[in-house]
Amino acid sequence: MLKILVTPPVNEKHKSMLLAACPDGRFSYIQQNELVPDDVRDADVIIGNIPHALVPECRSLKLLHLNMAGADGYPELMPEGAVLANSSGAYGLAISEHMLAQLLSIKKKLYPYYDNQRNALWHDEGGVTSIEDAVVLSVGMGDIGGEFARKCKLLGAYTMGIRRTVREKPEYVDEMHTLDEIDELLPRADVVALSLPSGKNATGLMDERRLRLMKKGAILINVGRGKAIVTDALQRVCQEGHISAALDVTDPEPLPAEHPLWHTPNVFITPHISGFFHLPQTLDRIIKISSENLRRFVAGEQLLNIVDGATGYRRNDNRA
Repeated sequence: MLKILVTPPVNEKHKSMLLAACPDGRFSYIQQNELVPDDVRDADVIIGNIPHALVPECRSLKLLHLNMAGADGYPELMPEGAVLANSSGAYGLAISEHMLAQLLSIKKKLYPYYDNQRNALWHDEGGVTSIEDAVVLSVGMGDIGGEFARKCKLLGAYTMGIRRTVREKPEYVDEMHTLDEIDELLPRADVVALSLPSGKNATGLMDERRLRLMKKGAILINVGRGKAIVTDALQRVCQEGHISAALDVTDPEPLPAEHPLWHTPNVFITPHISGFFHLPQTLDRIIKISSENLRRFVAGEQLLNIVDGATGYRRNDNRA
């Protein structure tokens, strides 16, 4: 009998889906922040994230299916013979809508108008810009970046995408490129959206040189990893009014209360909340993907969203 530990805050519908995938399994439901070593030691399958410090305690682990779209820090900790998978495909709806909301809020000057409202100030802030005919560069074309590009295309944007490897271009993207072309693409873009997972290619990607390659007045959105942007450089470039930035992730994170980025002009911050479980459909999608993986694991079939231990990225041949 498989021992299956589930850490996301599931409801009865979710439990039924998981049970249907493994009717003979012995399930335990313990949220991540309540886990102790004894909870993970004998688990054959874990669905959801567990603290990194507990991974070495997993003595029977055969499959760890993370509830996030990345795999930050897990590949190098995995016990020998255990498979790591993620929930890529669950977050595109929630995070792309958050990105779109941030983009429209900046383009339509809703932030200044909200400040004016708090000060009871009836004041016209002047001209605005549109997504229609804007050039949108999506750096990272997985579920999140691809869904953002698709939404922008529907609103009339010219879309460009960047992937790690060359693959077929989706119909909602006008141009597809690889990361080594980013310097040529940044000066063309009105919007640059980062949805990259952690990795050596992402860390420090947007340094001061690249931030200054962006068009004056362009908008930078980051929902991937805070370390993709060099924070001090971003402060300088936004302070000067060269670009605006909408950040759901920062470096450092959480951002300390005394950090100057909070008060940097043209920077708009949310505290890494665009994904998580705030949108109910996100958790539904996580359980749908992980239930299917559990079913496949029991049946001995090819699993979805297997993470390549060498790269930390999801393999291209097992997408949800």
